[in-house]
Amino acid sequence: MKKERSYQKVIMKIYADNAATTKMSRTAIQSMLPYMDKVYGNPSSLYTIGQEAKEALEDARIRVAFCLGCDPKEITFTSGGSEADNMAIISAARLGERKGKKHIISTAFEHHAVLHTLNKLKREGFDITLLDVHQNGLVTPEQVAEAIRPETCLVTIMYANNEIGTIQPIAEIGKVCREKGVTFHTDAVQAVGHLPIDVQEQNIDMLSLSAHKFHGPKGIGALYVKRGIRLTNLIEGGAQERGKRAGTENVPAIMGMAAAMEEAVQNMDANTKKLVAMRDRLIEGLSQIPYSELNGDAVCRLPGNVNFCFEGIEGESLLLLLDDKGISASSGSACTSGSLDPSHVLLAIGRPHEVAHGSLRLSIGEDITEEEIDYMIKSVAEVVEYLRNMSPLWKDLVSGKRQHIFLK
Repeated sequence: MKKERSYQKVIMKIYADNAATTKMSRTAIQSMLPYMDKVYGNPSSLYTIGQEAKEALEDARIRVAFCLGCDPKEITFTSGGSEADNMAIISAARLGERKGKKHIISTAFEHHAVLHTLNKLKREGFDITLLDVHQNGLVTPEQVAEAIRPETCLVTIMYANNEIGTIQPIAEIGKVCREKGVTFHTDAVQAVGHLPIDVQEQNIDMLSLSAHKFHGPKGIGALYVKRGIRLTNLIEGGAQERGKRAGTENVPAIMGMAAAMEEAVQNMDANTKKLVAMRDRLIEGLSQIPYSELNGDAVCRLPGNVNFCFEGIEGESLLLLLDDKGISASSGSACTSGSLDPSHVLLAIGRPHEVAHGSLRLSIGEDITEEEIDYMIKSVAEVVEYLRNMSPLWKDLVSGKRQHIFLK
């Protein structure tokens, strides 16, 4: 007879990578089901079931527009944030090119959907200015104003950073652009559903969003484009989306996005209050780990974002050991998780390579509990200590052969 085990290993399961993607809400799932089963027609078809899908599509457009404070005709559905970023930037570039304006302003820590598009345009002869974001991860309106030139055709600055969570002064930057007559685009993928947005009040000309960042489905997003700005087609074919984005619309996903966005906006105040309290509790706890520092501004950041660097460790090992403890986290953008290079975001705010490699991003969701926060604090501290005890670099730091970068 087998001897029974005298103990049972208990692991708390915590998903703390909501900046990468979020779990779909029940509201979003339920809103999608009828359009997979009953109203499954092609919105471009003239018969009844197709027109029912068309009506649903336009209803979703109205709901998404309402959440952003714009006209429904200013919303174009896309496959996600990356496509929306590409479409916005290339469209503004082509409009500028026709007027002899080929200068674009952005920042050094944008998402790669923006940076890679800018690199493509640079190879075509566009002049790209990447503004510094300073140690706190913020850009000032004054920087933008100073960088604008007569040949500037676009300013594209992300609303909130996907790694360190810092929130830019979007309304003020938009005002500068409006006064200078320059088109202003913002990648708001991390902000929509988490921060109050009104494109009219904030002087935004184009805005990108993605549903799976606010409990909607993956593979669907939208681009807000102010009336009067002409889009350049990235996909040719049919006449969908007013002829600007060919391909049969993904009606179920669009309905899920609209429902998730409405739900996020309606619950934003309560969610923000809870998340900020939990975020600050987590920051305070992780700050007690020796030789660690928070990345980005402590206050002007997304409600659920916490990003730390720890001296003497490597980020990949940290993530794997946290996973063993049931914690799903990341070291930066999910889009570059396979890269061995340190985060371009952390390098942009001045972190040296050796500590940028030891970064941890914890992006918590609305269902987080104090018990889970405390478990994460305890687990991270244990793993950091374990990895440091194994690290030759840490031994050199402790012995004085190398100088510490952080003060404590």
